[in-house]
Amino acid sequence: MSVFTEKEIEYLREQRLGRLATVNARGEPHVVPVAFRYNEEADAVDIGGHRIAKTKKYRDAGSTGRVAFVVDDVLPPWQARGVEIRGRAEIHGEGGGDIGPGFAPELIRIHPERIVSWGLDSDAFSRNSRTVGRKSA
Repeated sequence: MSVFTEKEIEYLREQRLGRLATVNARGEPHVVPVAFRYNEEADAVDIGGHRIAKTKKYRDAGSTGRVAFVVDDVLPPWQARGVEIRGRAEIHGEGGGDIGPGFAPELIRIHPERIVSWGLDSDAFSRNSRTVGRKSA
């Protein structure tokens, strides 16, 4: 059973771009747009890019192991919807090429510990937020 609802998985599969927030060892935040995919096998979100292993986000995720990730959009006339994921980050040396053409083999994998979604099941003002149990690897 997934930590995500069916609607959240469907939404994540429809989207192509999200924003990844990391912090460095001094607690300084960094937020960047990233390509991603929902990884059904790991029940996690994989972040990739063309030269991801050389980026600040990759270094920060690897050193602190903590990230937040948001995917959202707005449908006309004004229907906001999205998913926020906070959790544990792992860096991996392979699998990134599955996220997009020409992507580097490295990736960041986010294992959710808290999920907040809005506008997927009803209106944008109704939130679905929960803390999820840690899954063993």
